[in-house]
Amino acid sequence: MNKFKLHVEYTVGKTAYTTNLFETEHFTMRYKAFRDHIVLTMQSAVPLQIHKLSITIPFTFTSQDRLFLNGYQSWTDCREWFPDDVPSYLNPVCKAGIMATSFRSSGDYTFVDYDKEAGMFHGFSYAYVRRDTQYTLFASLNERTGYTIFRFDCNNGTITVEKDLEGVAFDGEYEVLNIVQLDGTMDEVFDRWFALLNIPKATAPVRNGYTTWYNYYPNINEKIVTDDLDALAEVDAQIDIFQIDDGYQTNVGDWLSVDAKKFPCGMKVIADKIHEKGMQAGIWLAPFGAQYVSNVAKEHPDWLIRHPNGRPVRCGLNWGGFYALDIENPEAREYIRHFFDVILNDWGYDLVKLDFLYAAAIIPNHGKSRGQLMCEAMDFLRECVGDKQILGCGVPLMPAFGKVDYCRIGADMGLRWHCVTFTHRENVSTINTLGNTIFRRALDGRAFRNDPDVFLLRENNMHCSFEQRKIIATVNKLFGKVLFTSDNVGDYNALQMQVMLDTFRKDDIQVQRAEFSLENRRVVEIDYTQNGEPKQFCFDLENGKIL
Repeated sequence: MNKFKLHVEYTVGKTAYTTNLFETEHFTMRYKAFRDHIVLTMQSAVPLQIHKLSITIPFTFTSQDRLFLNGYQSWTDCREWFPDDVPSYLNPVCKAGIMATSFRSSGDYTFVDYDKEAGMFHGFSYAYVRRDTQYTLFASLNERTGYTIFRFDCNNGTITVEKDLEGVAFDGEYEVLNIVQLDGTMDEVFDRWFALLNIPKATAPVRNGYTTWYNYYPNINEKIVTDDLDALAEVDAQIDIFQIDDGYQTNVGDWLSVDAKKFPCGMKVIADKIHEKGMQAGIWLAPFGAQYVSNVAKEHPDWLIRHPNGRPVRCGLNWGGFYALDIENPEAREYIRHFFDVILNDWGYDLVKLDFLYAAAIIPNHGKSRGQLMCEAMDFLRECVGDKQILGCGVPLMPAFGKVDYCRIGADMGLRWHCVTFTHRENVSTINTLGNTIFRRALDGRAFRNDPDVFLLRENNMHCSFEQRKIIATVNKLFGKVLFTSDNVGDYNALQMQVMLDTFRKDDIQVQRAEFSLENRRVVEIDYTQNGEPKQFCFDLENGKIL
């Protein structure tokens, strides 16, 4: 990597400049460049703003290579690609609609250019080229200065590394890029990367459990929760966590305002009942979210993240639309601290599933890049939660490294194998989340423990075949460390119960190989051992068939 080309686009005042020089009248770019490490530090002579900064290095791709580029956040689809693949990132017919609505908010669409040619790929924070068992990993060592974006151009034999520095006002010294190239086996390169990041091994245990979401969605109440809890407690398996998902609160953002019609006894009573069954109590919230109609949004509009023109930033269409709390506002920070204190200490919950976290860094703000804001938001959440457990979700992954105990690494599981909808990369998708589960596996035990989302075995309110349901359960068991269902297991027949018990059994699983077949690129082949016994699992990802 010691041979690279620099490209910088910037403005001083209202004048725009483009350069590939390391020294101009406005700045000096100092660099350390080795075969395996590049650090760029800029010293500005005058106040300026960088609109685009990138380096390009030559790289020889071969037809046998497998390529992985990490998606923007938890839900963003990402998998291994072949160099001649056309990435299915975005349906161009739908792009105008996505960009015109809040669908764009959950992804990188507003600040990243998308290539749509075969052999053109991009991703965030880390990417690799794999040749059989040998990996060349390209990875960021610092996202606090801004997100690092990797682009693979297999047609022209280049890797371009961009830095998202939008919103940063440069006046002095600033580290603008810090990346490494590491070669070896998967374990060798990822162990080395996390050692350089100084992030200790993730030690949270494997968790079996339940979440209310994927059966009832927000339509939960005290009776539903109690019935499913009682049924789960009768199962002859180690059940660790029972989690209450969205629907207990009156509005997103008003977390201490419990819907009295649904939960007349309050949420502390529910936590107590869960503890009586010998399980830990989990609860869902989107700590930075504020539904348009929420009290917090109406009574404290000054707490919301706002565009430079003063309008609040729309962060998504969920719940009829929501804004985000600005944690740079001291009163908003105290509000967040307070509801965590009540939920964790007064109500007694042991784990919080924190969702839609990308909203904290929805735009560059307060002279900080999106990456800096996201890293500081994760620091703040860890401080609020203390030694209780966090399951992160809807979050750019590298800022969550070492900050959460568990993390979703894929999109929401669908009730159908194929979700027929116009799509963006963060949309509900069974196929996408299975791909993410398999190909983000190197993060497990290093960054956090991987949550592949739920497996569902029930017959009612389910539109996957039982064969497809078994594929999901098997993939989750092989690659996941949070094994949750949303079924009322009291309704199971003998076969469903046996599959659930097999999935929940805490076996010693060691995956040796997991990849798409070269002969049929829809087929996933997995070699592994289970309690020391060699096994193989193959399935067609496109059609949901076990082979």
